Amino acid sequence: MLRLTELTLPLHHPDEALPAAICKRLRITPRELVKHVIARRAHDARDKTNIQLVYSVDVNVKNEEAVLTRFRKDRNVGRTPDTRYRPVAQSSGAALRPVVIGAGPCGLFAGLILAQMGYRPIILDRGKVVRERTKDTWGLWRRSVLNPESNVQFGEGGAGTFSDGKLYSRIKDNRFLDRKVLTEFVKAGAPPEILTEAHPHIGTFRLVTMVESMRATIEALGGEYRFEQRVDGLDIDTAADGERRIRGLHLHTGDYLEADRVVLAIGHSARDTFEMLHAAGVHAEAKPFSLGVRIEHPQSWIDRARFGADAGNDILGAAEYHISHHCSNGRTVYSFCMCPGGTVVAATSEEGRVATNGMSQYSRNERNANSGLVVAIDPERDYPGDPLGGIALQRHWESLAFVAGGSSYKAPAQRLGDFLAGRPSTSLGTVVPSYRPGVTPTDLAQCLPDFAVAAMREALPVFGRQIPGYDHPDVVMTGVETRTSSPVRFTRGDNLQSLNTTGLFPAGEGAGYAGGILSAAVDGIKVAEALALSLGA
Repeated sequence: MLRLTELTLPLHHPDEALPAAICKRLRITPRELVKHVIARRAHDARDKTNIQLVYSVDVNVKNEEAVLTRFRKDRNVGRTPDTRYRPVAQSSGAALRPVVIGAGPCGLFAGLILAQMGYRPIILDRGKVVRERTKDTWGLWRRSVLNPESNVQFGEGGAGTFSDGKLYSRIKDNRFLDRKVLTEFVKAGAPPEILTEAHPHIGTFRLVTMVESMRATIEALGGEYRFEQRVDGLDIDTAADGERRIRGLHLHTGDYLEADRVVLAIGHSARDTFEMLHAAGVHAEAKPFSLGVRIEHPQSWIDRARFGADAGNDILGAAEYHISHHCSNGRTVYSFCMCPGGTVVAATSEEGRVATNGMSQYSRNERNANSGLVVAIDPERDYPGDPLGGIALQRHWESLAFVAGGSSYKAPAQRLGDFLAGRPSTSLGTVVPSYRPGVTPTDLAQCLPDFAVAAMREALPVFGRQIPGYDHPDVVMTGVETRTSSPVRFTRGDNLQSLNTTGLFPAGEGAGYAGGILSAAVDGIKVAEALALSLGA
């Protein structure tokens, strides 16, 4: 089978146009084309008056070798790559079962791969099973009641469960581990379209059922889940030569779990665990992250700005955007985790603090689009020499946001026009905020760093010139967005183990090695493989 890439057709092309374009591109007759299957479909809307669909297609032709010879110098024609996943090891009966801390995307795939290789992993999570966790999360959104151990951040499925469910990233891997992730998701109930769409997503409701299905698969393979089990301490043995090796885990229940291979997939908001690991001497360093607000526009505005007359087209769906601006104060402002047709949600995991995030369902049919509008934080500039300085920074602004919102888990919000003018909002305009449990009109400058306020005020008019309506005075800004990524990296070596603690495998977003569902899942696979190879299997 051959893979043909960069095949471009108009948005409104008829079905027969694709096989015709394949034949024309390969210089073959229709009789020579045996079969074609769409491998990937994207759209190019740079010219919104002439939107194009861009295909990668797998084709069977009658004389494959002749076609390959004809196009041997064409990088867009070649053999279809083999994307099948091949395990790197198989368990021969290790003395101790590997332990995975965290049941988010990274921990989920680390556990799945270990189970598929026969290692019968134990998966710990401080939160609850996904459906009970969902009830607790709605408790904050509907009743302003926070459960610090079961919320948007903690529990089965991780933070990605309450998000847009984006399944694309910029990672490059010639082993096609991202394909393994997508394939497993489809097995678990995701729509098959995620295998071909250039920017696939799932949405929260589908993620819930998928997470349950994958848990059942892991358990059927001998894996074991233990929920409401927070790890509060490490048992580390230091040898005469100075080597530190993990020997076990102390749980908040008072129980002790013996373990010499541990995957640390704790997510980007396990701040108390970060502090515990640092106190235990696990090598850590400060990592850049970003903070800012969530910004909301009517989705119809974004659709028209991006797609023109084709706004609302079923193939295109709800429009997205990605924008950035380098400011005169040396900071960068950019969009983060854009959620088309979604809502802004309460994402705190600590009492007395407000943090926001964005979420969409698979349909992406809510009234508003929302995105993080965030400013990059540089540890060397903002808190030099402190590996945990980013945590303190996040907590500081989240606490001020809690007060600005009324000390009730409502979020502080402001009309964009008022923000640019430097005056507090006393009411909101035509754009209705979606944040639950509600917003308080105020001045966002009181819960953001001065440099962030200045940078966003410079960037917003620039973005308005790029996307008409982006800087409309009634656009709503809701604070604060602080959980863009982990502010800490638990450094690991080439063997993917901690630089100074043998047997400990930092992984995913919480360890500073991923950003988003797909990259976290891929990192979970890599770490599971490294763990298996460390056992000499």
